[in-house]
Amino acid sequence: MASVSQLSARLGGNPTVLALSAARLGDAVGNSILFIVIPLYVAKLPAPWLPLPEPTRVGILISMYGLIFSLLQPVGGALTDRAKNRKAVILLGLGITGAGMLVFVAASRFSHLLLLRALQGFGVALTIPASLSIMASATDRSSRGGSMGIYTSMRMVGFSIGPVLGGYLLDHVGFDAAFYVGAGFIALAMVLVQAWVRESGDRDVSMEARAKLAPSVWRSPVVPLGAATFVMAAAFSMLPTLEKQFNARLHQGAFGFGLAFSSLMLSRLLFQFPLGRLSDRIGRKPLVVGGLLLMGAVTAPLGLVATTAQLTGLRVLQGIASAGIAAPAFALAADLSSRGGEGRQMSVITMGFGLGIALGPLLAGVLAPLWFDLPFLLGGLSAIPAAWIVQRWVPETVSRS
Repeated sequence: MASVSQLSARLGGNPTVLALSAARLGDAVGNSILFIVIPLYVAKLPAPWLPLPEPTRVGILISMYGLIFSLLQPVGGALTDRAKNRKAVILLGLGITGAGMLVFVAASRFSHLLLLRALQGFGVALTIPASLSIMASATDRSSRGGSMGIYTSMRMVGFSIGPVLGGYLLDHVGFDAAFYVGAGFIALAMVLVQAWVRESGDRDVSMEARAKLAPSVWRSPVVPLGAATFVMAAAFSMLPTLEKQFNARLHQGAFGFGLAFSSLMLSRLLFQFPLGRLSDRIGRKPLVVGGLLLMGAVTAPLGLVATTAQLTGLRVLQGIASAGIAAPAFALAADLSSRGGEGRQMSVITMGFGLGIALGPLLAGVLAPLWFDLPFLLGGLSAIPAAWIVQRWVPETVSRS
């Protein structure tokens, strides 16, 4: 544990931050393998009771995960605040998610995939609020942006590896191998949480934290930050729904699409930690607002790309934009959270992210058959009012040095 302490100190975090971040990396690799696998797996299975275009079915399936994850975030947050051991909540959520991954091997109909994605959404709805609640409790305002940067950067490492690994496994082995490998990485995350994350089993839980989700939470300035993460997630999550269409238009395979898809993750990885640390010095809001405006500018032309290089370039810029939004927004939400209610209050911003993950693919699946450019134009334009809302309604919590 001494080496963990030394490494986390060099990065500007603490052992708890580094432990949760390492576990998040393993979890992210396992889950993000599905980004590449699901759009192609849908074409393999029959859907007799849902005779919709394939892009629409892909959008529905991808959205099921995000929708369940989002709607159950307040429940997961309230459960986290009630629990005396938040680590147990994380382990339960990871176990549910990994079990769902394994059962994908036995799926024989599209309806089975819907049920499994709903189960995985429930698992993540338990894992994320508990993790962020521990993060908020274990950090202070002077270093919280950097700590959130470490956490989200490690998540991006996982999300960068997963699609490339998934594409490779599909091209060279098959679907079952991708599911087994994904479940293995989630199991690794469980081992890391159990071994490294330290939390007392007799954590004091106040009566306020045991109360149900208060309406005042929804009137707090955390809500506009939830809107910001919604727009961000919707903008960059549209792409997987249209994998087959992009592959046909750009004459590329699953591996090429996986590389383009992962370029967002890689650029976000490079910029997430430094931008998180920067928010500790100059403030959170300038980075969130600037990131939203950049996200809008580079999302709108995605439907016009003619080469894999162009697609990759725009995804790189989307990654930089999301780096400016994510860690500063999560740090700002933690700054605004009250002690004992971190799980519920942080769940508002993660719910916004989950809704974006859910509705972005669905929007792409429904609108792209009408006009291929339409979902990207709509996603890009929505960033403008989101930036205005954050600028107008969210207070700054960091005094500029």
